[in-house]
Amino acid sequence: MKHINYFLIAVLAICATGCQRYYQHQGSVFGTYYNIQYKASKNMDAQIQQRLAEFDASLSMYNPASTISRINANEEVETDPYFERMYETASYVSEVSQGGFDITVAPLVNAWGFGFKHKENVTQAMIDSLLQFIGYQSIRLENHRIIKSDPRTMMDASALAKGYACDVVAELLAENGSKNYLVDIGGEVVVKGNNRHLKPWTIGITKPIDDPTGEKQELQDIIETSDLCMATSGNYRNYYFEDGVRRSHTIDPRTGYPVHHKLLSATIIAPTCMQADALATACMVLGEYQAAFMINQISETAYFFILTDDEGNMTVKTSPNWDKLLHGEDSL
Repeated sequence: MKHINYFLIAVLAICATGCQRYYQHQGSVFGTYYNIQYKASKNMDAQIQQRLAEFDASLSMYNPASTISRINANEEVETDPYFERMYETASYVSEVSQGGFDITVAPLVNAWGFGFKHKENVTQAMIDSLLQFIGYQSIRLENHRIIKSDPRTMMDASALAKGYACDVVAELLAENGSKNYLVDIGGEVVVKGNNRHLKPWTIGITKPIDDPTGEKQELQDIIETSDLCMATSGNYRNYYFEDGVRRSHTIDPRTGYPVHHKLLSATIIAPTCMQADALATACMVLGEYQAAFMINQISETAYFFILTDDEGNMTVKTSPNWDKLLHGEDSL
């Protein structure tokens, strides 16, 4: 009997520290969906929701009490760790893209009707006026405060927020001992280890067909991987027509106008999902050739571009190290 008790105690001790199962949570956040799967010793949904709420309190453009909203309103507010980490990545991607990515683009995004304010009657005079206080060089982080050259400058972190949120959730899972997880927020993805069938995670790259509702998704490619941070940006959902002209949500912060070129979508692998998200947006601004050149200069980063020709046919172009990074190997 004593031996049986010792055995039960040993089993309970092992399970308390090592028994794990797969959990899955789905829902909506930040105006999009999320799908989180992970193997852990306990259900972590409450902790995940708390971490996402903290994230939202820092970077939400729709929460007037968030750190970024208060900075945009020129209130006296100290930056928090979430904001400062975002600012560091945004500044880096702004530099490597030579301004193709710029978090001060908010007034232009709003003017064209893709932001947190209603669309305005855009004229060249308005664009010229807005461009006077848009530019990542016009702000700086100093002693936990954002210093603006012009009080009219506003920031918009939405171009990297979903990827960043994936990193935040993945880090929480890893901190709690999970070595197998998938975090998908609005199509930006972080994966580690294997799924519940003990196989690599399967991820689809969406074909960029006109589908504003997201209800007719077709896949361009399906990949399997066990260690990846990946994000996609494209102009095939968020757009509208005005006077017969298609206006995409990707705004070039250097010209003030929506982009129009043959790059339909850019999927990026990078060391963090936030960096991948920001770089994907930068690629959509730069276009095929400048974007490919930029990504090829950044280590541990690769691209999967979907392009269209003059006849409307789609083609795929990938960087030389795409397959290597896809399967967790070192880049060339």
